[in-house]
Amino acid sequence: MSIKVINEKCVGCKLCVKACPFGAIEILNKKAVIDLHKCTLCGACIEPCKFDAIVLTKISPTDILFPKKFEEHKDVWIFCEQKKDVVQSVAYELLGKGRELADTLGVELCGVLLGENMKPEAQKIIHRGADKVYLVDSQALKHYQDEPYSKVLIQLIKEYKPEIVLCGASSIGRSLIARVAIGVHAGLTADCTGLDIDKKERFLLQTRPAFGGNIMATIICPNHRPQMATVRHKVMKEAAEDKHRKGKIIEKSYNADVYFSRTRLLDIVEEIEETVNLTEANVIVSGGRGLRSPENFKIIENLAKALGGAVGASRAAVDSGWKTYSHQVGQTGKTVCPKIYIACGISGQIQHLVGMQSSEIIVAINKDPHAPIFTVATYGIIGDIFEVVPELTRRFKEALKR
Repeated sequence: MSIKVINEKCVGCKLCVKACPFGAIEILNKKAVIDLHKCTLCGACIEPCKFDAIVLTKISPTDILFPKKFEEHKDVWIFCEQKKDVVQSVAYELLGKGRELADTLGVELCGVLLGENMKPEAQKIIHRGADKVYLVDSQALKHYQDEPYSKVLIQLIKEYKPEIVLCGASSIGRSLIARVAIGVHAGLTADCTGLDIDKKERFLLQTRPAFGGNIMATIICPNHRPQMATVRHKVMKEAAEDKHRKGKIIEKSYNADVYFSRTRLLDIVEEIEETVNLTEANVIVSGGRGLRSPENFKIIENLAKALGGAVGASRAAVDSGWKTYSHQVGQTGKTVCPKIYIACGISGQIQHLVGMQSSEIIVAINKDPHAPIFTVATYGIIGDIFEVVPELTRRFKEALKR
């Protein structure tokens, strides 16, 4: 889509300025001027214009200048998400897989790090396997915001032309990378669980669950570069750390307009939890519809606390309002890979299994002996969770005191 003002017809009446919900139009020298950085091509300004001076047109994909010289694109890039000035573990997982992909293609592995005073973290990315780190350091990037982060990453991609760009399928990654893909006219495969390379064609083979997890689809992007994908947390192993490893840090800076955001960050309010972070936990105790009410989650919390673990929940429990979305395990929640996963009152529908079946040990507790959860369980306990779970909690507390 494209939009333009026909100056010969425009009389500067300001009707379009009032109609624009994004403040993207102003009157200069008695003519309407559209700020394309703010305009979303929503078309709200078209009908109010009484003089047909604003035209919104569709462009055929063949009219857009997509990059055709694939040989200009090389290197595997990992967007290294950071929170509180610390690179998140999902980035290290991607660096591990990225190293394999880069070696197969015979190119360099590069990290991309945005934030403030992040040079020590950039060095850690090199220790985890990166050959280069593109570092953009600015106070405006200390906390994640959609517009400045996406504009910076788009600028970097256009300048250095990577062949592959990978990002974690976290809340930040999902928000960021879709905007970037549109900005560089590239495709995007979301929530991948496997990545590989077609050596002959240099295609990134992007595998993800489809149709509710019933099949695994492998997706390629043959016509555009870079090839872009998000990858679920905890489905790949972290890259090993080598503190003797050397690499290059490329520091970049941009004009103030690149860091500009139409939104302002007022405050960050973190959820207060007594148990540990779900995706980082070695032990997770999850509850489902079998708990019958939110109050009964207390027995799940008690067992998790006794084991030093985190509390998870099925989608049914979250949809019922018994737990917040941050606890949801499954295809539409979080993918976890703890050493021990204890499923209490969870039937085990495929959407839930996709999010936890990679756990080292799965313990299922359910009174229905035919529940699907038992098909993936390492150990199964057929019984009433209101009797079994409190007894397990008591026994673990006794054992752990020794």
